[in-house]
Amino acid sequence: MPSVIEAIQNRSSKRAYLDKPVPKETLEKILTAAAQTPSGANMQPWITYAISNKEVLKDIGDAIIEKMDAGIKYDQFIQYYPVNWVNPYKKRRIITGAGLYKLMEVDRKDNETRIQMWKDNFRWFGAQTVLFVFTEKENINGAQGALIDTGAYMQSIMLAAQEFDIASCPQGSTTEFGRVIANVLNTPENLVLLYSVVLGYEDKEAKINSYQPKRVALSENVTFID
Repeated sequence: MPSVIEAIQNRSSKRAYLDKPVPKETLEKILTAAAQTPSGANMQPWITYAISNKEVLKDIGDAIIEKMDAGIKYDQFIQYYPVNWVNPYKKRRIITGAGLYKLMEVDRKDNETRIQMWKDNFRWFGAQTVLFVFTEKENINGAQGALIDTGAYMQSIMLAAQEFDIASCPQGSTTEFGRVIANVLNTPENLVLLYSVVLGYEDKEAKINSYQPKRVALSENVTFID
């Protein structure tokens, strides 16, 4: 079993999965462990829909892609990405995307293939389980703590999954269509979607799964005051 540090260092987002379901017992163990994530005042603000039903996942994906094809860029509860990208974050985003397309030999001008690759997000990369994480609207009404806590919860899920040889991919892409997902799932009106996490068994033969974007040096984002 990997150490915590090994689990953090070895994990990377996978974008191709085997047609193999994750046992419900395994999902329960992963989510039980993730439930130990600390949160402010022990709020535990995460509300998770763990979906392994192929028809439901297809319905969600179809609804999102229909919006995309209609030219709708987002239908969201929260703004995930910066409205105004600034460097170095803009540069990191460009480098990460360019590296993935280069690996997959997709030309910069090949918009059709790029769009299809983006739509793969909503086919869940072939995975059989997706966790959609919501919170109460009032939890983020003028406050951001619940966003921080649920982000930590997401990390706990992905790290715990590794113990069972389960790969993962967090999806900011679904945040941009949170209202669409909520509508398909007919969730209570007091809930807002924050993000999703794809879980499944990695297709180790898939070229795309070899992609691991580099992290910046510690000196770029850490200040030590001794």
